[in-house]
Amino acid sequence: MNIVSIFNDVIGPVMRGPSSSHCAAALRIGRLARDLMEGEISEVLVEFDRAGSLPTTHESQGSDMGLFGGLLGWEADDERLPESAKALAEAGIKLRIETVDVGDPHPNTYRLTLKNSRETHTLIAISTGGGMMEVLSIDGVELQMDGGYHETLIWAPKGAASRFEADEVIVHDLGNAQLIQVKSDRFVGSDESLTTKRLSPVLPVPSRKNMQVPFTSCSDMLKHDGGQNTPLWHLAIEYERARGSFTEHEVIDKMIAIVRILRKSIASGIAGTSYEDRVLHHQSGRFAEMMNAGRLLDGGALNRIILYVTALMEVKSSMGVIVAAPTAGACAALPGAVIAMAESMGKDEEEMAKAMLAAGLIGVFIATRWTFAAEVGGCQAEGGSAASMAAAALVTLAGGTRDQAIAAASMAFQSMLGLICDPIANRVEAPCLGKNVMAASNALSCANMALAGYDPLIPLDEVIDAAKHVSEMMPREHRCTSLGGLAITPTSLEIERKLATLKSKGCGSCHC
Repeated sequence: MNIVSIFNDVIGPVMRGPSSSHCAAALRIGRLARDLMEGEISEVLVEFDRAGSLPTTHESQGSDMGLFGGLLGWEADDERLPESAKALAEAGIKLRIETVDVGDPHPNTYRLTLKNSRETHTLIAISTGGGMMEVLSIDGVELQMDGGYHETLIWAPKGAASRFEADEVIVHDLGNAQLIQVKSDRFVGSDESLTTKRLSPVLPVPSRKNMQVPFTSCSDMLKHDGGQNTPLWHLAIEYERARGSFTEHEVIDKMIAIVRILRKSIASGIAGTSYEDRVLHHQSGRFAEMMNAGRLLDGGALNRIILYVTALMEVKSSMGVIVAAPTAGACAALPGAVIAMAESMGKDEEEMAKAMLAAGLIGVFIATRWTFAAEVGGCQAEGGSAASMAAAALVTLAGGTRDQAIAAASMAFQSMLGLICDPIANRVEAPCLGKNVMAASNALSCANMALAGYDPLIPLDEVIDAAKHVSEMMPREHRCTSLGGLAITPTSLEIERKLATLKSKGCGSCHC
């Protein structure tokens, strides 16, 4: 079982693209597929199940862009990503994308058939939310691969030796032969006569043997900490030190580096962004002008939060660098709230990082029990998680206690249950913009309520479980398929049609 990491699963990846579950995860899948083919690909067949989310969203929400970039060996923040389709064609790789009826249980399933002059391989993988993915099978052999290990695959005769110095060795029976899967912190050697493939890790925090963390749920954490009332950010460091084998300084420094990326992105968003294929034009600059001139209603620090949230969303929509925190679609609520409030309070980057770590631990509890993927849980999985995480972070900035931070997280998530995902014009811009602002505003309100001693009533773990149960009753049309809600209004469909027309003409002047 994958043990969640704050930097793998919750605050990250650093990326470009509209959606982490589409773009970043697809890129990681593509990178593993490229390694399977030893970097030589002449043809790719991509198949999406008709009942999943990808047939209607793979182009507009970045799956194609990410997958193609991965097949080319690029990183998730590569500035060439918007042109990955063109680069794939220029590399001489023939591409087919087809919709099939196969009944895949997960809505974000990628079925790849890859060819070169020597061989053909198949790979089936899923995107699980926030940029995370899992390979389910290779060449029809069921296996598990999350990108945290150096994976050595060896096709060998039945009964061949399978002893290696490794974290885990799994032997898959192929009848007259066997596939030996070796998970380690480095690739292992094999007989040169045997077919061997080496797939490099794609996650920033690697997996390792006998990995243990002190807790995986909020209730477990409270039992672990007992009456010590350790600040949530410090418990987050304890968790991530165990997960990634880091020192305390390394954990804080990693988060400070992320904070600096986010602050740079906020500044670029306010300064102005542009991109051809987008629904909303640059608006945060005007908000900044009116806020600085005193021409907005007095919202105190909330106005700065709104400015930073909208700036980050505009950077995302212009294919700039953002951090999926916890996802790209909900990338702005948490960092926008934390950085804006910290600046208003005169806090430094280390205090911002500690708040982000507290948020990250709340995200660990959500990811372990459930998902960040809107395709699975609707926007309650993205915006709801972001609000919950941000509420805990804001309490942390205010010097609140462990229990106050947890109470704020619970209250914020409770008020987001049932939130659907219905992207206008099939783009992850609106109503995502408003939902990120709502999540941040909700977080601020719940943080203050918790600091004042309001009772959340329902423990956080139970709220997460309730969200999961709600998602199981949520129709497919409301889970990021662009088949329901605002996505199918006449105006949304007309905007989508105009964008498609302008894109085909190469026009970059649309500010619909």
